[in-house]
Amino acid sequence: MRQIILPVDPGRQQVVGDRKMGNADSKLNFRKAVVQLTTKTQPVEASDDVFWDQFWVDSSTTVQDVFALVPAAEIRAVREESPSNLATLCYKAVERLVRGADSGCPSEKERQTVLNCTRLLTRILPYIFEDADWRGFFWSTIPGRAGHLDHDADDEGRPLAESLLLAIADLLFCPDFTIQSHKKNSPDTADDIRAIDSCEYIWEAGVGFAQAPPLNYLHDLNRTELLKLLLTCFSEAMYLPPSPENKVLNPWISFFCSTENRHALPLFTSLLNVVCAYDPVGYGIPYNHLLFSDYREQLVEQAVQILIVTLEHEAGSAASAALQALDPSTSPSAEEEQEVHTAGGPDNLFVNYLSRIHREEDLSFVLKGLARLLNNPLIQTYLPRSTKKIQFHQELLILFWKFCDFNKKFLFFVLKSSDVLDMLVPILFYLNDARADQSRLGLMHIGVFILLLLSGERNFGVRLNKPYALRVPMDIPVFTGTHADLLIVIFHKIISSGHQRLQPLFDCLLTIIVNISPYLKSLSMVAANKLLHLLEAFSTPWFLFSSPQNHHLVFFLLEVCNNIIQYQFDGNFNLVYAIIRKRSVFHQLANLPSDTASIQRALQKKKRTGISRTNSVENESMEGSRPAVPAEPGTLKASLEATPGIDKITEKSQVSQDGTMVTLPHSDSPHTSTKSGIAAGASDSESNSERDHKVNRTQSESARSRLSSISSTAAWSANSDWVSSWKAKLPLQTIMRLLQVLVPQVEKICIDKGLTDESEILKFLQHGTLVGLLPVPHPILIRKYQANAGTAMWFRTYIWGVIYLRNVDPPIWYDTDIRLFEIQRI
Repeated sequence: MRQIILPVDPGRQQVVGDRKMGNADSKLNFRKAVVQLTTKTQPVEASDDVFWDQFWVDSSTTVQDVFALVPAAEIRAVREESPSNLATLCYKAVERLVRGADSGCPSEKERQTVLNCTRLLTRILPYIFEDADWRGFFWSTIPGRAGHLDHDADDEGRPLAESLLLAIADLLFCPDFTIQSHKKNSPDTADDIRAIDSCEYIWEAGVGFAQAPPLNYLHDLNRTELLKLLLTCFSEAMYLPPSPENKVLNPWISFFCSTENRHALPLFTSLLNVVCAYDPVGYGIPYNHLLFSDYREQLVEQAVQILIVTLEHEAGSAASAALQALDPSTSPSAEEEQEVHTAGGPDNLFVNYLSRIHREEDLSFVLKGLARLLNNPLIQTYLPRSTKKIQFHQELLILFWKFCDFNKKFLFFVLKSSDVLDMLVPILFYLNDARADQSRLGLMHIGVFILLLLSGERNFGVRLNKPYALRVPMDIPVFTGTHADLLIVIFHKIISSGHQRLQPLFDCLLTIIVNISPYLKSLSMVAANKLLHLLEAFSTPWFLFSSPQNHHLVFFLLEVCNNIIQYQFDGNFNLVYAIIRKRSVFHQLANLPSDTASIQRALQKKKRTGISRTNSVENESMEGSRPAVPAEPGTLKASLEATPGIDKITEKSQVSQDGTMVTLPHSDSPHTSTKSGIAAGASDSESNSERDHKVNRTQSESARSRLSSISSTAAWSANSDWVSSWKAKLPLQTIMRLLQVLVPQVEKICIDKGLTDESEILKFLQHGTLVGLLPVPHPILIRKYQANAGTAMWFRTYIWGVIYLRNVDPPIWYDTDIRLFEIQRI
């Protein structure tokens, strides 16, 4: 069994180094030093160690103390009035970290000094970043002082930022401070930190490392504090306004993840393994999370946040192409190699290493770890609140996304077996749970983006045919069916009862259903009715005529019906029956009036935007489920960037006879329906081919703006030409032929046998056939997710918004001048 080194007093997060000084005195002295700094009008010499040591040598203040004792107003005052003193404070704090990294912190006092400097820099850095004039400070060398900071004499003139980052990296592999020393304790044998091969000290077993070191709560706490400072260094990104042209890489991340950092591989592996090996339920003792503070959880949260911000797309470089071309057989293991960079591929070593993980057991370790953590909030026990519920599911979803995006071997591994369903169920659970809560709009997007990415692969559709037997309580109708039924039922719930701002996601949700539809063997009656209810709601004339994009939703749903009828007719008698019952919807669409008077009449009938819940019989919700609820008033949320339209984030591929996919070229002619004067903001989407009914998005970027989820159509109004242009392309032939053949047969049976019973009709449809009666099957079209500058910016904004809101103790960025997003109250 694994050794666990527990604290004597689990509630206490600090080992006080200097016993002769009480904590209160320590705080008082620290506060005095801060006051002196803010009131001094003359520069204090860097050589005045008596003054500067007050900040880190004699005190033992927690990170919470530092935030309380160093108020924002005072940091800003020093920045404006005594800039040289703030510069010297930062310089001296970095100098102490470098000294600690070089010496290996052999004494308790030195470790305490390192922690104090770490906390102080975590407090001050955001105020350096928020002022444009100061932003270059850490990237400059300080004249006449360069030599003092350098680890090596030949590093003359390193910028302060680089010295700080290298010191943090060294300190994360510092024996008896952040790692277990391999030597027997005696002063003579203290490890020489320069000679340490950190690949032998990876924090947790997993990818590329077999031994699980003993758990040590102090090491976990110290790692967590250093990672918090590292995250703060990377957070300069929060202080730059969003711009789609943002080709500039974050210099802190670029340097830290480069070959300059000799610990890049063991640190990446440590972070990944710590996250994927974490089991919040622990040893299965109920309520054990109430008995012990779980120091590992704090470390896991910081680790996953570091991973998601460092795994950046390298804009404007050939990195993405290189990623796809990487030879997966060169996956690094910690023992084998450090200089992977020479093999080509991205300069960011974290991205490079992640893209090369290829051993089955490593891929399985990552997938099982992520699935275990994402399923944690779904665990139901008979004892209320008896198991720990983690809160970092958004970060885990982003990490899963990055894995699928950067490592195609991982994506294929996920889809190779029904393990993908262990990811699908929690994602659907979060989507359903967050649908009424505007503060969780980002969570809705990341969940939908992941499903869009997966749905571009045939295997995903095939896996969804597995029966859904789990009974995770969700407020959806009880049904018996497959995972595909679960997905459709939840998507229906999101569309019919989510909040207004989800409307831009509708075309993404329906694209996912279109992508999986050719592979769905047998929809349940509940799911079939939900699809028909959506079609009925979206094809009402007032809805079709009230926005330039609404007709696309109808095209998608008709495509779903066509795919299932043409490719999976045999098992889908429930859908065929639902189509027959709702046949009037298709006849009305075929006969949709397009004259001006009818358009005006329809628009005057317009009800509130949204989807009527009438005609959709809501069955009882599952036992034990909670309804989705809006955010509490006052909840903070981070604004999000506009998401590009579906035509911008997908490319069309045609499935050929042998199952391979061929990407379809864009044709040059603009979508015909955009010609009759859509609002200036609308993009001229290009259509692909007649066969695709030219259903490209003309979704304007403004439709996705922060303020409005429904496109501003003030300058636009429906007219006859516009309606006729797309009505002629409605793909109704297959469905009309099906109705033409089956409706008379069903009516005849009902009359002959006096039937009113559904089951007899279903039995007839189950054994019926349309072979030779339907039009020639159309080729299957799949819309595959495609990253672009717009999605890269959306992800950057979303990731930093999550990190801002999740780091509240201490509130690292609270009340600083963030530019990347706005913090809003619901």
